[in-house]
Amino acid sequence: MSSIAKKDFLTNQTYELYEAATMPFKNQTISHFALADSLMTHIGKQQQPAALHFWPTQNLVILGMMDTKLPYFSNSIKVIQSYGQDYIVRNSGGLAVVGDAGVLNFSLVFPEEPDDRISIDEGYDYMFRLIQDVFKEYDQTIEAYEIPDSYCPGDFDLSINGKKFAGIAQRRLKNGVAIMIYLSVNGDQKRRARMLQEFYTAGLQGETVKWHFPSIDPTVMATLEELLGAPFTVAEVQEKIIQTLQDRHCLVVPGTYTPDILTVYEESKEKMIRRNLQMLKDDAEKELLT
Repeated sequence: MSSIAKKDFLTNQTYELYEAATMPFKNQTISHFALADSLMTHIGKQQQPAALHFWPTQNLVILGMMDTKLPYFSNSIKVIQSYGQDYIVRNSGGLAVVGDAGVLNFSLVFPEEPDDRISIDEGYDYMFRLIQDVFKEYDQTIEAYEIPDSYCPGDFDLSINGKKFAGIAQRRLKNGVAIMIYLSVNGDQKRRARMLQEFYTAGLQGETVKWHFPSIDPTVMATLEELLGAPFTVAEVQEKIIQTLQDRHCLVVPGTYTPDILTVYEESKEKMIRRNLQMLKDDAEKELLT
């Protein structure tokens, strides 16, 4: 067994901060997904400091690739459109989630050494521990286990008293790991869940398929405002996350958009466009891809 202590990315680390306000390119929906891949590639290649990537969305349903396998997928898309939402197919795992002005999306991006891999569970645990620390002052127990009747259920759904407020996903590229989370901060969580409940109902129409899609119960999901009994803005939660890392002796500095990052960004963006045009076909929202 190695005597070298395993690195804790939540303590005594340097984080480079990337967010929409600093991006040197047009802020498109697809931009944040392409930038995430670029950051993973760059950090994995250079073994540079970790990155903290905040990526806002407005009225967007972020589909998983499995969602496109619904037998009546075009009908599902019509549900999203009826709610006035845009949509995109992401390049990480999981099923559909909702992004809007009351949801905070962010990623922790870590370098990964070939002989010291970060396991799947370790990656999830970093995010879980961080969120526990961010909200510890509210004296509520945050748990990580699957809420099966939520949208995009998974083993590391974050909940308080059985009500889910966040989901975590991972993506890995060449010695770079991104642990991504959506936090339902405020807004109408029941409406978000009802929309995806109708999305799957329209897409399945009672058929049995080999893939598992959730039977969504809107009552098992809630916002942080509801669960903690305190008002929050997305910006305030973002600042709390940064402050928590600083309290753990992490240095958070502005990220630099190097030529290498920008080159890989353009390549990743083109891949995302091709994927969406292939999977959404006639349902592709062209304004998301231009």
